[in-house]
Amino acid sequence: MRKTLCGSLVSLLMFSSMSVQADDAAVLKSKLSQIDNLKANFSQTVTDLNQKVIQTGKGVLALAFPNRFYWHLTEPDESLIVADGSDVWIYNPFAEEVTVMDVNQAINASPIALLVHRDEKTWSQYQVKQQGECYNIKPLNVDAAMSSVEVCFNGQSLTEIVLDDQQGNVSQFRLSNQTTLTKAESSLFTFILPDGVDVDDQRLHAAQ
Repeated sequence: MRKTLCGSLVSLLMFSSMSVQADDAAVLKSKLSQIDNLKANFSQTVTDLNQKVIQTGKGVLALAFPNRFYWHLTEPDESLIVADGSDVWIYNPFAEEVTVMDVNQAINASPIALLVHRDEKTWSQYQVKQQGECYNIKPLNVDAAMSSVEVCFNGQSLTEIVLDDQQGNVSQFRLSNQTTLTKAESSLFTFILPDGVDVDDQRLHAAQ
């Protein structure tokens, strides 16, 4: 009788936990659906496993549903990530290199792509837990590049994104001057390939 009762309690706790996580994911998706079009400045701080600051920087972020993303780091070294809805372009001006992958590869690589993705099958691959106005997103796949992503809000405004990678580095991005994208700013999601750069087309690798 005692074993049966213990087993029932464990099952109930597991079910309750799964229900709360599912509800947390639903709340996060609802919040994201209300800010599916934004542009903001960001300041970046990266710390290592020992919580030592190893890099600071700043740049511009833009998001639009579905699957459009713009991430331009302007300091200290320039880099650019553009998701145009189907492909993701990663540009390193210093190395004169561009890596391109399809959007599903990007989602598999990092939960941050969930910010502009609504597919239920994809969301089911992540665990979402709410803590106040912050939401911690963890991939169920242990081989993912990011061990977790945390997004924080102030009301309906997205204020902070924290990326925790598998090496223990933590990248914190604080957002400011958040606005709705203008029609002209939709061009941010179109990547124009610079002349003379090396292109690593990961889409070909994925198709093989």
